[in-house]
Amino acid sequence: MKEGPDISQIAALIGDPARANILTALMDGRALTASELAEEAGVGLSTASGHLSKLTDADLVSPRKSGRHKYFHLADAEVAGVLEALMGLAARRGATRVRTGPKDAQMQVARVCYNHLAGRMGVQMYRSLLGRDLLVEDNENVALTAAGRDFATGFGIDLAELEKGRTLLCRTCLDWSERRNHLAGSLGRAMLTRMEDLGWMHRDAGSRVICVTQKGKAAFEDMFGSA
Repeated sequence: MKEGPDISQIAALIGDPARANILTALMDGRALTASELAEEAGVGLSTASGHLSKLTDADLVSPRKSGRHKYFHLADAEVAGVLEALMGLAARRGATRVRTGPKDAQMQVARVCYNHLAGRMGVQMYRSLLGRDLLVEDNENVALTAAGRDFATGFGIDLAELEKGRTLLCRTCLDWSERRNHLAGSLGRAMLTRMEDLGWMHRDAGSRVICVTQKGKAAFEDMFGSA
């Protein structure tokens, strides 16, 4: 047997249709119960519980208790990044759902990817920050410049607080619909939260779609419309 990571184990876990639906349902950053995930996966509760046990054992999802209920969420941003990349690969290879709805088009404009902004607007924001030298890329690494730190602070983001956490401040995530990077990490999460607080956008209940207000469209274009 060859040495090294065994991708077949992870691939088998993700590749099961019901487990794939469970993982996709958690891509909006919410924590859901086994019953809610069973409905999302289209399976019975006992079957969903079995799938969740396997996903938990593999550290792909994490459970947490709140009162009498147990909730499940994605283990971390790394898992979300892998799922986002797989969605892109599936889209490029034509492995898409037969039936589509109006929210599919909205998802490509703006959606939540675990806890940060993705879709066309997420990529636009990232490219604007790069083009204005507020972010700098070094191969796979990305970091705020001094001007970028001033920009983030001026936008109302507490960088010192973010840097106390264990999550990397800046990281990239390959956008499945745009096939280019958007901003992840604790800064990506904080940017989305700040835009929600300002009333620029809000999440569509029960989906990954982010709805952008008229005020938000104008403000977003003013801030990130061009490099």
